[in-house]
Parts: sequence; structure tokens; C-alpha cells
Amino acid sequence: MLQFICEAAQTAESAAETVGQSTLSLVSIDTGTIVFTLINTLIIFLIFKFFLFKPVGKMLDKRKEMAASAIKDAEDAKAKAEAAEKEYNESLANAKAEAAEIVKQATLRAQKREEEIVNDANQKAADIRAKAEENIERDKQRAINEVKDQISELVCMAAGKVVEKEISASDNEEIISKFLSEVGAAE
Repeated sequence: MLQFICEAAQTAESAAETVGQSTLSLVSIDTGTIVFTLINTLIIFLIFKFFLFKPVGKMLDKRKEMAASAIKDAEDAKAKAEAAEKEYNESLANAKAEAAEIVKQATLRAQKREEEIVNDANQKAADIRAKAEENIERDKQRAINEVKDQISELVCMAAGKVVEKEISASDNEEIISKFLSEVGAAE
């Protein structure tokens, strides 16, 4: 590398000597060089246009189409998501309404069943009470009849004793008090 730099320096020195010796001016217009430079520039431009600008332009157009397609797909997906969310919210609202209706119906059925159970219990209690009252009344009548039978027996006994004895006023009082004491003991 060092050798290359040395050779370049020597070439530059020899060129400077030739320029210094030549009588050409530093600033000159050479039409051949201008035409050659323009042709070279045009050829490079055409090569760039054919091999660089067109493929890069096509690639940029494809990327632009891909970006537009991706944006469109994203907008479509967003619209679908919003529609799905709206449908979900409507379904959720309908489900809540149906659940509320089911709970309401279940509550009404439970209240109706409760009323039926209470009415049945009240009816059974009334039946039991009526039977109990009938039994009490029957037992009461039986007891009254038994007491009447006992009183009748006592009266018959008292009458039989009276008939057996001759009754004097003191005997009559004694029989009545004895009768009353027996009736009191029977009660």
C-alpha cells in the first residue's frame, strides 16, 4: 500500500511538471469533453432508470398497495369487531332480559306454590280443628249424659230410700243433705 501511494505521488509530480511546461490555461472549455460528459451522464441516467428507478418504483408501488391492503384489512377487521361487539352486547342484553324474565316467572311460581301450601295447611288445620271440636262436643255430650245417668241413678236411689222409710221432716232434711253430698262427690 505504501508503494502504491509512492507511485501515485510520483505520477502527480510528473503531471505537475507537464502542466507547468504546457501553455494550456487552467480554465478552458473543451466541447468534446462536454459532449462526452453529457453522453456519459445520459447513459448512466438511462441505466439507473432501467435497472434502478423502475424496479425500485415497482417495489414502492407494491409496498404502497400492500400498505393500502393492510389498512383496508385492518379497517374491515375493525368494522367486523365493532359489529361483533355490538351483536355481543345485544345478545348480552337479551340474555339479561331473558334471565330477569325467568327469575320473575320462577318467583311467581314460587309465590303461587307458597300460597297453595299455606292454603292446604290452613285447610288441614281447619279440618283438624273441626274434628277436634266434634270430638270435644261428643265427649262433652257423653259426659253430660253420664252425669245425667248418675243423677238419675242417685234420684232413683234417693226415691228408693224415701219409699223404704217413713219420712219425717228431719229424715227428709237428712236425705236431702246426704243426696246433695253424694251429688257433690260425684261431680
